[in-house]
Amino acid sequence: MNAEERKQFVRTHRTCIFGYNRKHDGPSMSVVYYLMDGPDELLISTMEERGKAKAVRRNPKVSICVLDEKWPPTYLQVYCDARIDATMTSDPERVIDSMMQLYELMAGKPMPPSARPNAAETARREKRVILRLKPYATFETPPRHVYKEQDTVGLTHWTGQLMPW
Repeated sequence: MNAEERKQFVRTHRTCIFGYNRKHDGPSMSVVYYLMDGPDELLISTMEERGKAKAVRRNPKVSICVLDEKWPPTYLQVYCDARIDATMTSDPERVIDSMMQLYELMAGKPMPPSARPNAAETARREKRVILRLKPYATFETPPRHVYKEQDTVGLTHWTGQLMPW
């Protein structure tokens, strides 16, 4: 993939594995929905007390593995600088707006205005925050798939490469 194809892959998908370093044990990973904000930044909603928000406060370096939801799996790893962009204290309307956008993303269709009070209540109860991720590099290892016996002839793998965003 060239740079524009990598960016388009991120723009046209909705789920990723969010990875960050934990204080103890190994890295943590969780599957999350994300929103695009402009052409290059991503927004993720999480609870203020969850590990993702705490980790971003400790260290802004995170990674995401953007997933294609179709089989066979295709993915793109993206390295990002993250920060807490909005909280229920600093900007509740933006947090609630992001909840509405996430509901629409998950449902695959617009949410009626009548869903907004539910989004607001969830955001308040869970003390939601918005994480803003700014990509700076990608790591691509092109997947190889076998669909039939003939595909095993000459099947090769190679190491991936780090590429600027």
